[in-house]
Formats: sequence, C-alpha cells, structure tokens
Amino acid sequence: MRSLLLWLMILLASGAAAQDRSGEFDYYVMALSWSPNWCNRTGDARGSPQCDPGKGHGWILHGLWPQYERGYPEYCNTNERQPSRRMTSDMADIMGTSGLAWHQWKKHGTCSGLSASDYYALSREAYGTVTRPPVFRRLKEAVRLPASVVEEAFLRDNDLLSADMITITCKQGQIQEARICLTRTLEPRVCGADVLRDCTARSALFDPLR
Repeated sequence: MRSLLLWLMILLASGAAAQDRSGEFDYYVMALSWSPNWCNRTGDARGSPQCDPGKGHGWILHGLWPQYERGYPEYCNTNERQPSRRMTSDMADIMGTSGLAWHQWKKHGTCSGLSASDYYALSREAYGTVTRPPVFRRLKEAVRLPASVVEEAFLRDNDLLSADMITITCKQGQIQEARICLTRTLEPRVCGADVLRDCTARSALFDPLR
C-alpha cells in the first residue's frame, strides 16, 4: 500500500510539472488594479512609491497572465534571460513599481514562451487595447458603489467587450481589479468559468486618485 501511494504521488507530481510548460496556454487574463485602493489596503503600509501623493496612478497593469481554459500556469521553467533593471523600471509608469514588473515576469511572464522584453512589450500593448473609464479619475472623494457599476463603465467605454469577457473583483470591502480576457493576439474573448467570478458587493469602497 505504501509503495502504491508513493507511486501515485510521483505520478501526480510529474503530471503537474508537465502541465506548466512555458508557452503552453490558451489565453491571457489582463488584470487592472485600482491603485488608490491597493495603496489603502497594502501599499501605504509598505511605503510603496506607487502611493506617493501626486503620482496619480489609477488603473495600473497588475499583470498579463497566461491562462488555461481552467486554471493557469505559474513559475515556469524558461531558457529566457531574466529582465534587466532597466526593463523593469521602464514598466513602472503603467505597473506602479519596477518590483511588480519583476514579480509578474517571474510568476507569469516565464510561462508566456516570450523573452522578458517581448513579454513586457506585449503587456504594454495589451494595456493600450482597453479604454480605462475616465469617469473614475474625476472622483474627488471616496465613494461606495456596486461592483457592477465598475463593470458597466468598462463595457460602455469598450465596444468590443461583453459581460462574459470581464470580471470585477473585490478585496476587504473594496474594488480590487478589473480582469479582462484576451486571446493570445490580444483580442477580447470569453473568460473561462473559473475567471468569471464577479464581485457581488453593492457597497464597495472606491478611493479617488492621489
């Protein structure tokens, strides 16, 4: 019995390792994080420069994530070189910090099958394909709103998006992210069932720009 259990564990481990191979995935999830809320929850305590007054970060690019139809790969083995400090710092304008850019490469970019420079270029291109609703940048004070209002704003400003291509997430009673599903060529597409888990909060905090 003991040898059978050991054999099963080895079989499962080898199957999981084979699953997460760089370049083998079905589509991308682009995660856009509302920076002021992240700063409220986490960034201020870390002293993140992303949260400095006057930075004016709104919807930053949290990441471009290779995705399976169910589940996702992460921390894939790759023969590509690690990104340079300049590469990561050059992404801070849309990602908030170079540290986030580095982490996203390590966890998700390694699974894209791309070089670090190509992954960052594709991430920037993806970020540019979606209109971030300008209405949220005009807020002067914190408000509480249904998460569905955030989704409706994205749908209104992006004709090619439909409700099954985007999901809004919440964390600790706040709007957290807009996650948009894209093909490998960055066209909007229907999200997998495991991604479409909309926040149902009717009164989620939404902080204004700093």
